[in-house]
Amino acid sequence: MIVTITLAILLSLLLLSIPVAAALIVLGFSIGEIFSDFPLYRAIGEISWSASTDFILLAIPLFVLLGEILLRAGIAKKTYTALDRWLSWMPGGLMHANIATSAMFAATSGSSVATAATITTVALPEARRYRYKESLFAGSIAAGGTLGILIPPSINLIVYGFLTNTSIPQLFMAGIVPGIILTILFMACILVICLIKPEFGGRKSDATLEERLKSLIDLIPVILIFIVVIGSIYTGLATPTESAALGVLFSLGLAFQYKAVNLNFMKEVFEGTMRTTAMIMLILVAANFLNFILDSIGLAEQLTEFVNTLGLSPFKTLLVIIGLYIVLGFFVETLSLMVITIPIVAPVMVGLGYNPVWFGVLIILLIEMALITPPVGLNLYVVQGVRQRGSISEVMVGSIPFVIMITFMIVLLVIFPDMALIFSRYVV
Repeated sequence: MIVTITLAILLSLLLLSIPVAAALIVLGFSIGEIFSDFPLYRAIGEISWSASTDFILLAIPLFVLLGEILLRAGIAKKTYTALDRWLSWMPGGLMHANIATSAMFAATSGSSVATAATITTVALPEARRYRYKESLFAGSIAAGGTLGILIPPSINLIVYGFLTNTSIPQLFMAGIVPGIILTILFMACILVICLIKPEFGGRKSDATLEERLKSLIDLIPVILIFIVVIGSIYTGLATPTESAALGVLFSLGLAFQYKAVNLNFMKEVFEGTMRTTAMIMLILVAANFLNFILDSIGLAEQLTEFVNTLGLSPFKTLLVIIGLYIVLGFFVETLSLMVITIPIVAPVMVGLGYNPVWFGVLIILLIEMALITPPVGLNLYVVQGVRQRGSISEVMVGSIPFVIMITFMIVLLVIFPDMALIFSRYVV
């Protein structure tokens, strides 16, 4: 009954287009009043303070700031141009550059939306110039953008670690191999499609060996930032928060070197950072309050008991959870989906013997799928918003092959869980 009423209230609030953070707070008040004799709402002040002052959360605005600096300084555009020169000979050339640039930008920004918006801005004019199949081209950008929440540093992995008290460095390391494999799967998908339908790949943009070698210098900034951020975590020299600060300082130094820093640059960078951070933090505070209410009325224990009474094996329970996330991903915004479900689902799965780090990567893959599946796939709307022509249904159709690749990646992760744990086990 608690689950039914909770979902009914939540879906009603979301259908009324009430902002997610406000909907979560209203839901918390409502559930507390209905199912508890104690005035649980009085804890909102303490819950809000403790949730917003956790040191690990400082990494979120820092990683957002890092991505904004790279975008405004033009480093993302230079990276895209360089990768285009190296990958343009392949069938579907520019689309491979979309995926590769998304992967590299993901390794610095930590945000799927920022990655998708950046690559769309840079790449779409080239697609029209070389006459690519625009639906598949836009779908490749939307799919490439999802890599932003899997390849470390990832804001969503930080949120998962915060909600489940799981090691952020271990989660970051766990995302590397699946992120690389998914990048390869996306590019293989493009290659096969363009071999079957060469007209989807547009005209090739030729580059001489000299131009390719010269362009390598434009890949150095992103690689160096990744080494600074992830290397400092992996070696134990810095926490995720400290590594984010190092990344910001390094990227700011690069922006000065590119002579991009001026008053307008700083204004745009800080405005973008504050807008994104405020949205994320408000949702986290609201979700923390809702989780406190649900925990206080015993929902987690009841769900665990319910799962045990079903008599399902751990593997069948896992399949049920995967199916649940796929269905919810059609209708619920991804960050909201995480903060609503993870505090309830994660303890159940860990109790069944699943590794919390591995489960975190699995959840991120399911969230990636939700980002490019209608009707609420956020990356689809981001790409279409920048595209500003045609129908969003074209972007949806173009993303279908990549949804299939993410599904295949989920199957691989379930069959070979060590691919997510190969590096994480060496990090505290």
